[in-house]
Amino acid sequence: MKHIPRRSNNLSVFVVVGSILLFAFFMYNEDVKSIAEFPFSRQKARQENDAAQTSNDLQEQPTLEVQQKANGEAPPSKMILMPRSDGEANRPVKKKFAGENGDGERGDNRDVDADDGKMQEIKKMTKEEEEKENEKKEAVPEEEDIVYDIPKDCDLFDGEWVFDNVSYPLYRESDCEFMTEQVTCVRNGRKDTLYQNWRWQPRKCSMPKFSAKLLLEKLRGKRLMFVGDSINRNQWESMVCLVQSVVPAGKKSLTKNGSLNVFRAEEYNATVEFYWAPFLVESNSDDPKMHSILNRIIMPESIAKHAENWRGVDVLIFNTYIWWMNTFKMKVLRGSFENGSTEYDEIERPAAYERVLRTWSKWVDANIDERRTKVFFCSMSPLHIKSMDWFNPNGIKCALETTPIPKNISYLEVGTDRRLLVVATNVTSSMKVPVFFVNLTTLSEYRKDAHTSVYTIRQGKLLTPEQKADPETYADCIHWCLPGLPDTWNEFLYAKLISRS
Repeated sequence: MKHIPRRSNNLSVFVVVGSILLFAFFMYNEDVKSIAEFPFSRQKARQENDAAQTSNDLQEQPTLEVQQKANGEAPPSKMILMPRSDGEANRPVKKKFAGENGDGERGDNRDVDADDGKMQEIKKMTKEEEEKENEKKEAVPEEEDIVYDIPKDCDLFDGEWVFDNVSYPLYRESDCEFMTEQVTCVRNGRKDTLYQNWRWQPRKCSMPKFSAKLLLEKLRGKRLMFVGDSINRNQWESMVCLVQSVVPAGKKSLTKNGSLNVFRAEEYNATVEFYWAPFLVESNSDDPKMHSILNRIIMPESIAKHAENWRGVDVLIFNTYIWWMNTFKMKVLRGSFENGSTEYDEIERPAAYERVLRTWSKWVDANIDERRTKVFFCSMSPLHIKSMDWFNPNGIKCALETTPIPKNISYLEVGTDRRLLVVATNVTSSMKVPVFFVNLTTLSEYRKDAHTSVYTIRQGKLLTPEQKADPETYADCIHWCLPGLPDTWNEFLYAKLISRS
């Protein structure tokens, strides 16, 4: 029997196989299409794009920070990469650091499924995240609630001067209407301004960025008073210029009444005051206008007359030094000025200085409530009279000096009477009431460039061109230009006033 080929069966097999292949090809195309639409398919591309974008952000960030710092703006938020649990490529996530205000914008969420239900779920999650973000914003402290801690191992006064023409000066001379002609060096003809661009950098910590608004919030309803000589008046003018910029016009004023000068910030019900008492105790130099007396006489144990004006003050900053330096011995009155006494004894300067500070410390301990009043004592502000002290044989006092003494000169001797520094340190450290000792002496000795020199007044009048041409006679190497070095002294006060430590 002959077998007839089963062509129909083979044909059926081919049809079945062909149908399966066609169906598989169709399903394959649909799967490819579906996968192409699913977000995971873009994972590698996103990783590359995000990596490139992150790299660009990191490259651009320093430039942005410098620009924003120069404009007084907050630095950009730091970005870190956080892995997502759903396998998506790492994406930048904003991380908050101390000092940020939390007002970052949220971008739109573009990582959505084709499925509408998934889209709704993601939108819902975004809304919940926004609510949480709003709660975080509400929890961010206001500026007046921010505190600064001075590390225990940090000596604010041990550091170096760093040139910084981005952040300094902290204000412009032309913006402060309350400066006197004694300190407006640029207005008085000084051409160089580099002395305004030096920032003090402690070695083991950093100074907090000065905020006039924050300081005034700390002083709301309070009085801050500088007490002392013309150097403390110099520092008082600096403080007024530092804070007045945030007080609206018409809401600030300055009044002078005898020995007391008062700057008032009405919106804060706060005052920044200066009280003239060059020796802290009674002397024949207590008149705030007629005090240019060569024969200076003091009453070391008599302080009550001045101290009555210090009661009820919330922040007291004392100093006394410059008026001790015109003679090697001090004249101590026998009796009192009220009784017309004229006889006096001459005693060594350090002994007289210690008697005065012991009288002052007893008054502070007996009359100051440390729970209400903070007390500061500023050490001696140096003079720069002899240019050979900083190895400049061609110099004339501090005139024409435009830069600080180089930091590689580790030991300076510019005529500061450090015996008085020792006395002040010992007295303030032995008091019952805590006194913050502002040790400004050594760091200020490097600033030969910052004095008013010939760009100032003498006996109430600006120096004439002829007087300016004679710096040997007329250069003032005692007081300081503003903006300038006294701003740094006030930054020390600021750091302590906003600190919890």
